[in-house]
Amino acid sequence: MVTRLEGAVGPELLSPNASVDSDHPLVVEYARRFVSPEGAVATAVALYGAIRDGFRYNPYEVSLAPEAYRASEVVQRSKARGGHCIDKALLFAACARALGIPSRLHFANVRNHIGTARLEAMLGTDLLVFHGYTELHLEGRWVAATPAFNVELCALLKVPPLEWDGRTDSVFQAFSPEGGRFMEYVHDYGAFAEVPHALMVSEWEKHYPAVRAGTWPRVNA
Repeated sequence: MVTRLEGAVGPELLSPNASVDSDHPLVVEYARRFVSPEGAVATAVALYGAIRDGFRYNPYEVSLAPEAYRASEVVQRSKARGGHCIDKALLFAACARALGIPSRLHFANVRNHIGTARLEAMLGTDLLVFHGYTELHLEGRWVAATPAFNVELCALLKVPPLEWDGRTDSVFQAFSPEGGRFMEYVHDYGAFAEVPHALMVSEWEKHYPAVRAGTWPRVNA
């Protein structure tokens, strides 16, 4: 059973698990590329930028299979294939733990009002369920970061990319430069040490007619 976390920094937030497999050689090798002599914050910021822009945001790269949610699987993908928000968040969490930085995954439901017409048509709703981002414990406090939306996508949607300094939460672009609402958080599931797969799928079934009908996701392995 996956446990929802509160504010404590327990050993599970530095340890590998089924989805945040921070001990996998490929994850460790990837994470070590971004170690900065300036310390943990600079290292985390470098990792954030690499994952945000090194793997394009691809909300169609989705599976119902538990084994699909592994950081080691994500790190082997090409930039063109990319991954959805949960994929990129768990890779960020795994890389942080591989370098001794406590991390956890956070999930919420959001409404994204730009560039989602095709996806909304597939899902049967404008609610994006179980959007994922990462929280790292740096300088004695939890700091949230969302490496989902690569810089090219943001340019296409005419919104600024989400920057992150390792000290300030960076979770969404609330408004476009023109003042239109871009993303709205409507429900918070809390933080977890790993992907809560059973809860995630049950919430998808609850909110997405396409999941109940078996027409989404199209990737099942």
